[in-house]
Amino acid sequence: MAERAWIRGAQRGSVDDLERLFRAHWPRAYRAARLVTGDSAAAEDIAQEAFLAAIRNLDRFDRRRPFGPWLHRIVVNRAIDWTRARRLRAEVELAESVGAPAVAEPGGDAFGRITELSPEHRAVIVLRYVLEYTPGEIAELLDLPRGTVNSRLRRGLDRLKELEA
Repeated sequence: MAERAWIRGAQRGSVDDLERLFRAHWPRAYRAARLVTGDSAAAEDIAQEAFLAAIRNLDRFDRRRPFGPWLHRIVVNRAIDWTRARRLRAEVELAESVGAPAVAEPGGDAFGRITELSPEHRAVIVLRYVLEYTPGEIAELLDLPRGTVNSRLRRGLDRLKELEA
């Protein structure tokens, strides 16, 4: 498989192989980050930082496994962290401006109401329905029990139905 050769080359310092890995995995990494964060600029930064982190840690990567799931785990975890931090910043700003009306985020884009879900629910929905991982694979990617993944999927989907109604 070409990907394994690219990884071997990247581990040896080949810029061409790094570029091939990047081009092969960038679209899905960016899309996952965009769906979890709801922010294009943040998604681009997160996907780039995650890819750099993956490259820096290639020596720990098991070449017998596919690169994509490993990268997606990094992307989704960073996107969740970013979203939590943004939510915390918003809560602090709101607390500081008590009495000021809350400003809703624009929500008419192609990603629908997914940005109204918690980061944890967004992550599993993106991994399952956009990146097409199985619940077992998601559990492994996020270091969660499979039951937790199934619960987050169900609750996230239920919440989306409520929001659409």
